[in-house]
Amino acid sequence: MAKLIGISGSLREASYNSALLRNAASLMPKGAELVVETIRGIPLYDGDVETQEGIPARVTELKETIAAADGLLLVTPEYNNSIPGVFKNAIDWLSRPDSDIKRVFGGKPVAVIGASPGGFGTILSQDAWLPVLRTLRADFWAGGRLMVSRAQTVFNQDGTIADQKVEEQLRKFLEGFTAYVAAGRNTRMP
Repeated sequence: MAKLIGISGSLREASYNSALLRNAASLMPKGAELVVETIRGIPLYDGDVETQEGIPARVTELKETIAAADGLLLVTPEYNNSIPGVFKNAIDWLSRPDSDIKRVFGGKPVAVIGASPGGFGTILSQDAWLPVLRTLRADFWAGGRLMVSRAQTVFNQDGTIADQKVEEQLRKFLEGFTAYVAAGRNTRMP
């Protein structure tokens, strides 16, 4: 069974991106599992803290979870036409020390999706992730894109997807990414 880790880049309780992630976990194809993780509890990156106190426990826990997974799904909001600072901060911590980058991210299949109240979805945020993922030497899956625009009309009050078209797009995206992860599981070098 392919095990994927999904992380929402929002801390908001009623986040559209967290709702998108929860829906993704419930729509996974047979033979795959998506475990929902959180960046909650990760402090602002501070090199002095890293030097004096080491890597925070929450960062270590999440880093080990990602390293053990077959793939990673980043569900990104878009703030000011780019990556939310809190999400980038979490990835910055997860890449410390830099000797762990290869173990945690190197060759790891990663896909990016997102939801936004605006009309363009999260296209600029998703594009902004590309150089970050390239630097981490992650295996970015470019076989599909999912940018949920006008998210306030897509989700019900309880966070379930009200728009069947979006639900089907999410299902197809997950099928494609999961197939990519499964196809490469035995051929990727550790």
